[in-house]
Amino acid sequence: MGHDRGAAAERAAAVEDDPIALKLEQLILGAERRYTPFQAARSAGVSMESASRFWRAMGFADIGQAKALTEADVLALRRLSGLVEAGLLSDAMAVQVARSTGQTTARLADWQIDSFLEGLTEPQEPGMTRTEIAYPLVELLLPELEEFIVYVWRRQLAAATGRVVQTQDDAEMVNRRLAVGFADLVGFTRLTRRLEEEELGELVEAFETTAADLVAAHGGRLIKTLGDEVLYAADDAGVAAEIGLRMIETLSHDETMPELRVGLAFGTVTTRMGDVFGTTVNLASRLTSIAPKDTVLVDGALAQELSRTGDAPVSEAETAAAEKEGETVKYRFALQPMWQRPVRGLGVVEPWLLSRRG
Repeated sequence: MGHDRGAAAERAAAVEDDPIALKLEQLILGAERRYTPFQAARSAGVSMESASRFWRAMGFADIGQAKALTEADVLALRRLSGLVEAGLLSDAMAVQVARSTGQTTARLADWQIDSFLEGLTEPQEPGMTRTEIAYPLVELLLPELEEFIVYVWRRQLAAATGRVVQTQDDAEMVNRRLAVGFADLVGFTRLTRRLEEEELGELVEAFETTAADLVAAHGGRLIKTLGDEVLYAADDAGVAAEIGLRMIETLSHDETMPELRVGLAFGTVTTRMGDVFGTTVNLASRLTSIAPKDTVLVDGALAQELSRTGDAPVSEAETAAAEKEGETVKYRFALQPMWQRPVRGLGVVEPWLLSRRG
């Protein structure tokens, strides 16, 4: 920790010694450096221990007592501690809010820098630094991006609130029955050895973008992406099944993409800080690892749920009998039982192969 703190303090000092870098920081933060961490905590009316806990939760490095904090840092501490004092948040919940916000925005900031700011600030003229070029660009982009981020956040918050309000049982707000899906690129490790870094980055970005678009378009929720793997969830088993098949169908038409395999499971899931945990999630992951290339495997609970909702027949024999009697049978999906096999940590599992009917 001492070495990390020293390195962070050195970086803070380096910015202060660079007038242009300091000017850029002030533009982004909207305020000048005024406080050491101790002074900021005292001005906010919180203990240094509480301030450090909040800052670390937000993902900010220890900077010793360098004068690197602004009025905005003080205000943020006041707001968090004020929510605790008012009884709106427990101390533990305030730390969770800080951590979830910090983790999400850190990734967003990194992505924005990597995706467009780095490319747009390549020096165009000899003698000009990247920082000098970045300043007017950030000045133009910052207010627009800020408004857009707040808009998207409010939209997502409204959608999440709607799902909670519709939940009948309070216990379901934490432990809910969901369909969980993993999608995994086959042979990704081999690709990392064969492709150039830029090509690999483009492939991962194309995969994540396609997966995210399909999940959103069909009513699922993207939980996270892990380069060669995507985790998503849906309240409805049919929605999760549709997304899984759409991913296979879409990526199989792209010659630059490796094969894909998808595993789906349905059951109780624990949700925390935007992530999902539990046996159902583990089962979906295991099904993905044993799925043949370009196929979707589902567990028995999801197969049963598809049958219950009328998305898939209870059995093909029943469907054949109904069609023989002249009845019109319309199902979206077909289910084929596969071999039973032991799965580490989960016992014996009987996967079902999911496909479209017709």
